[in-house]
Amino acid sequence: MTVMKVSEHHVGIILQKAIDILLSGGIVAYPTETFYALGVKFDMQATLQRLYDLKQRPREKAMPLIIGDQALLSSLSTSINRTALSLIENFWPGPLTLVLPSSDNLSDSITAGTHTVAVRVPGKSLALKLAQAARFPITATSANISGKPPAVNAGAVIEYFNAKIDLVIDGGRTSGESPSTIVDVTGKHAILLREGAVKKENMAAYFMPG
Repeated sequence: MTVMKVSEHHVGIILQKAIDILLSGGIVAYPTETFYALGVKFDMQATLQRLYDLKQRPREKAMPLIIGDQALLSSLSTSINRTALSLIENFWPGPLTLVLPSSDNLSDSITAGTHTVAVRVPGKSLALKLAQAARFPITATSANISGKPPAVNAGAVIEYFNAKIDLVIDGGRTSGESPSTIVDVTGKHAILLREGAVKKENMAAYFMPG
C-alpha cells in the first residue's frame, strides 16, 4: 500500500498515480467532500468483487459511482427525466447522489440487480479532481468495513484496511458531518432514500405533495 499526502506531492502527480492504479485494476482510497471513499474503475469486474469482499459488503447493496462530467451519464443510464435534470442543474457538483435507470451493460456489482445506478458529480474536493482527470466512472463507496463508522481521515482508512488497498490519498480530515443525500429519480417524482448533506427542505419542490 502506498500513502500519498496532498501536502507533500503535487496534486497532478497524485491523480496520475491514482488513475494508473485504477486502470490496472487496483483500489484507491480518496477524500470526498463528506468522508473518505474507496474507488475502483466501474467496469473492472474482478476488482469490484474484491471491493465487496474487502468491505464485507452485502451483495444486495448497490455500489455508488462518481463522475467528473455530466456527459458520462449517457454511458450509465438509459433515461434521465426532467426531475433528474433539474436536480443536476441545481445541486451538482455536490453531495447529492441520484438513482437513475441503469444501462444494460452495467455489472450487477454496480446495480445489485436493481436495474438502477446511483451516481453523482462530487462537490469541490479531491474526489471531483480525480473523477474529472480519470474521465471514467469510479466507485464511491465509503472507506470502511460495512456497519462501521465512515472514515474521516487517512489514518482511519489504514486502520480498516492496512495493506489490502493499493493507494491511500491523504487529503487531511474531511468534514465528516453527513454523507451524500440519495434521491431516487427513476419516476416522475423524486423519492428521498437518505437525507444527508443536502437537506430535504432544499429540494421540497421535487417531492410529491403529502
